[in-house]
Amino acid sequence: MELIDSHTHLDFPDFDDDREALLADSRALGVRRMVVLGVYQRNWQRVWDLVQSDPDLHAAFGLHPVYLDEHRPADLTELGDWLTRLAGHPQLCAVGEFGLDYFLEQLDRERQQTLFEAQLKLAADFQLPALLHVRRSHAAVIATLKHFRLKRSGIIHAFAGSQEEAREYIKLGFKLGLGGAATWPQALRMHKVLKELPLDAVVLETDSPDMAPAMYPGQRNSPQHLPAICAALADIMAISPQQLATASTANACELFNW
Repeated sequence: MELIDSHTHLDFPDFDDDREALLADSRALGVRRMVVLGVYQRNWQRVWDLVQSDPDLHAAFGLHPVYLDEHRPADLTELGDWLTRLAGHPQLCAVGEFGLDYFLEQLDRERQQTLFEAQLKLAADFQLPALLHVRRSHAAVIATLKHFRLKRSGIIHAFAGSQEEAREYIKLGFKLGLGGAATWPQALRMHKVLKELPLDAVVLETDSPDMAPAMYPGQRNSPQHLPAICAALADIMAISPQQLATASTANACELFNW
């Protein structure tokens, strides 16, 4: 079984003590490629250094809405500079992580929207997929994406929306990122949505070190858990783990041009 982890934060200090062993164990379990996402200007170099150390890792760079207060106006210019400098590099795969977060009420929505649109424009200009953080903001994200109409589309990370919202994203060409949160027993609405999702619209992810699946409650999440996540989601979707693995891997390869 070959798997792709389409969303990790393997550069985070949580992995400093055992990163190499973890990557080796993940490969042994069938996780062949992993995407590492930048979330603010100060971790882009760390992400790129990590990715350059391993040909199976791929990088995305973005300005995450949760860190809104850390982002400076110059960071957008620098993001464009990074994308320009690395344009065409086989290990640069997307712009992200960015998006809209309406769960945290202290985050200014107007500033988020401005930053969101600026990064969508960068994704369009550089013809890269957009890896999107969407939390309680589906209506605003869908409306904005309809305006931008990205050619390369992207992924709705940790999708937890309704069947109607899933259909809207799929019509826009986006893949839906499924990970540990969708395995939680309390995610009853999501379990119903999972059963209706077309297989050509899903990709698997961990969001390591966050969102550990139900089988590993309270633990640090990692790509090592992706096979178990795949099996749990396949069970909910009433298909085989191999079917889900094959489809999600093919979808990720198509999206990232691998």
